Amino acid sequence: MGIIYIGTSGYSFKDWIGNFYPEKIKSGEMLNFYAQHFKVVEINSTYYSIPKPSLFESMIERTPSDFNFTVKANSGMTHERTDNQSIFDQFENAIRPLVDANRLKGVLLQFPGTFRNTQENRAYLIKCKEIMSEFPLIAEFRHASWLKEPTFDFLRQIDMSFCSVDEPELPGLLPPIAVATNRLGYVRFHGRNKESWWSGDSAQRYNYLYSDQELKDWLPKIKHLSESTDELYLFFNNCHAGHAAENALRMQDMIQSDLFGNPSENSI
Repeated sequence: MGIIYIGTSGYSFKDWIGNFYPEKIKSGEMLNFYAQHFKVVEINSTYYSIPKPSLFESMIERTPSDFNFTVKANSGMTHERTDNQSIFDQFENAIRPLVDANRLKGVLLQFPGTFRNTQENRAYLIKCKEIMSEFPLIAEFRHASWLKEPTFDFLRQIDMSFCSVDEPELPGLLPPIAVATNRLGYVRFHGRNKESWWSGDSAQRYNYLYSDQELKDWLPKIKHLSESTDELYLFFNNCHAGHAAENALRMQDMIQSDLFGNPSENSI
């Protein structure tokens, strides 16, 4: 069984103060506090803008040596996709400190719903792999046209991870299937807020707290993924009001007790 890492999609949220973070915490103290509870974080801010390498140098300094990162690709790499070699170069330069410190566990390519399963888009995935061959890549699709066995075979051929998702049951979205296409497994929990998913309000889209039963329903899938991977990453993206941290902590407890049979065992 592979190692299971659990974390959240981002960590620096003001509305987590008083929910997950202490009331008087300063923004510069959040990552250190977060790292006391989790061993990995998914950095999403890179989707909106590419930071200077010094940002990740600072994150490395503020976290233990066994704390790791995955990083979301910039929107220019996944949504624009036209003459964007410079964007790839800037992104790779930004994350270089994580690579050099052996703290980078993957780059998440989250594509939009308009990115459908076509020959052109499959060719673009190959291009991404060729440009970023140095890094483990994870593909997250937002359109159900990718949900077919040839997709998984294709990802296996180019050695790219498939991102399993938990999101609302809505037409066109992917159901909560558990598939690993290489030795790195990846799952993102977006919440199941049907009413607000298409509202355009991202805060409300991810305003969802999973119940214990909804989390438990994932345990057999997590066990299956863990048995076919060396490392499995579970990230909660239902970030509103600290829900992601609450669910991530609860999932840690469930996995330790239900999959490993010892609530105190440090298996994740």
